[in-house]
Amino acid sequence: MPGCCSPDRGSDDQLDGERASSPDPASPDPDLPLDRVTVPAATFVLGDDSDWVVPGDGEDPPRPVAVSGFAIDRTLVTNADFATFVDATGHRTDAERFGWSFVFGGLLPDDHPDTRGVVGAEWWRQVHGATWNHPEGPASTLAGRWDHPVVHVSWHDAAAYAAWAGGRLPTEAEWERAARAGTTTAFPWGDELEPDGEHRANVFQGDFPLVDTAADGWAGTSPVGAFAPNALGLVDMIGNVWEWTADRFSVERFAGWSADEVPADPTGPAEGDRRVLKGGSYLCHASYCRRYRPSARMGSTPDSTAGNIGFRCVADER
Repeated sequence: MPGCCSPDRGSDDQLDGERASSPDPASPDPDLPLDRVTVPAATFVLGDDSDWVVPGDGEDPPRPVAVSGFAIDRTLVTNADFATFVDATGHRTDAERFGWSFVFGGLLPDDHPDTRGVVGAEWWRQVHGATWNHPEGPASTLAGRWDHPVVHVSWHDAAAYAAWAGGRLPTEAEWERAARAGTTTAFPWGDELEPDGEHRANVFQGDFPLVDTAADGWAGTSPVGAFAPNALGLVDMIGNVWEWTADRFSVERFAGWSADEVPADPTGPAEGDRRVLKGGSYLCHASYCRRYRPSARMGSTPDSTAGNIGFRCVADER
């Protein structure tokens, strides 16, 4: 199932590619305008054990955790935001260093040259020249998409931007606390994906992966804030694009916690070759991927890039 959600550049028997080195960190920009929301300290239940849980992802068992207050970006980092970062720092992304990234085949034009696909998830195509500013390859541009979330960014790229923006990537617990916004339901708005037929997030409608009807108004990414915010005023915490977090991924993230323990500000395992992604994307569909929920999670190597992976930043509460 992970292949349908977003492919992993480092997965077994997928596509060959030499590894890019981690980008150098940039100095913070003290004059960067920020739009962040304060999330108060709270104890909440991390994870889920409902019928929505994806077996083997490590969502369950749910556990109470305590999270200190922090500030989080109201929106995903946009193409315009990332362009400002690149212009200021000269940052070169991992996708540019590798020379290719993964693109959902349904977004490629009919006359696009043949490309290699991910084994078992052939809708993911290896597209040479696909980068943050050329999302479907060299012939594509960001025209009309400057307010869409930046994609084709690796964990390394996201961490470099966050440092430049005077912040960091959220822990999984921080991200889930912000996404839930005090709720305990499957989605921040309740237990139905489309209550009364209303679309609340940018996800896949139709026959995955063949036909996206775009009933929610969008095929591919949508502008940040195209859907209503959660109770904290945060937009796109569900759907649109996956979001990198700081934590390493493990399906046994609760190992070693006693039954009566309430961990404070957990940060995930100390070792591991994958990082946690949260929130789902425009490709999530009930028939393949139910990961468009606050508790849902996925792991990917930190150099992986795809057309449905982005991020937002957090900062410690002062």
